Amino acid sequence: MAKPNTQRPAPRRRLPKSFKDLTPSKHFNPRTFFHEMVWKALLTRRTGQHKEPVFPKLKFGEVAITWIGHASFLIQFTDLNVLVDPNFANWLFLLKRVKRSGLKLEHLPPIDLVLLTHAHFDHFHKPTLRRLPRPKIGVMPRGVGDLAWNLGFERVIELERWESFSGGDWKVTLTPSKHWGARTLRDAHRGYGGFVLEHQGRRIYHAGDSAYFHGFKEIGRRLPPEIALLPIGAYHPASFRRVHMGPDQAIKAFKDLGANWLVPMHYGTFKLSFEDMDEPPRWLRELAEEEGLTPKVKILEEGVPEVF
Repeated sequence: MAKPNTQRPAPRRRLPKSFKDLTPSKHFNPRTFFHEMVWKALLTRRTGQHKEPVFPKLKFGEVAITWIGHASFLIQFTDLNVLVDPNFANWLFLLKRVKRSGLKLEHLPPIDLVLLTHAHFDHFHKPTLRRLPRPKIGVMPRGVGDLAWNLGFERVIELERWESFSGGDWKVTLTPSKHWGARTLRDAHRGYGGFVLEHQGRRIYHAGDSAYFHGFKEIGRRLPPEIALLPIGAYHPASFRRVHMGPDQAIKAFKDLGANWLVPMHYGTFKLSFEDMDEPPRWLRELAEEEGLTPKVKILEEGVPEVF
């Protein structure tokens, strides 16, 4: 059961000694950050088009998944509309969005539930959340709820790992991940994770941000999903893999989960690492073909619903 939403004081944290301390892998210096993440993105022409969405008419038990871009998804059932980590920003501070969102925020249907995996700015985007038409419920990890109190939610639910919250016939469970949750320098108390959403006999898993870890096997044992939304970008240089996965590890996680379909995410939208923007899906296709998994990998086009 979900616990009451109570704010706890943040523990004291040492100030960073250098720019490198601002990232968990401590590999950045200001020049590298500006050249790789800012300057290259500025020189990259923004691509992609907003699409007028054609949402399918679903039957009971069918689920439509629309990739908005990055880690943002719209998940639809006959009677439930869910947003996960919605982000429609063209800029995250100095970071330019290099591919437009697949649809415009005003094209969204009424939203019943918003799932927020952690407090990082590319996943918990306050300007986007403020513009949503008063979503009823926001579910997030423990220690993140205070960020959502003034964003229009009728109810904010915080979960510990493996805790669940139900509403009517649906249930959502916070699952572990290998990442970190701090939004600023002094809020290391914030939780993080992924979500398993269960409704109408279907089970969808959104991993949030995560490196590969053995927790995927536990998720597969306890809540084996049919559909796994897994990150495949921000893996180069190798030190980034402490908190992110590449396509090779996403395939391994997919096998651990025992899912039927792998839907990749967390690539091609923001320049967050050093690999080429188009490398993650290309590499994923190659690996899927080598391992006979091509029918199980669904690379979605932003803004186009896919019915499962």
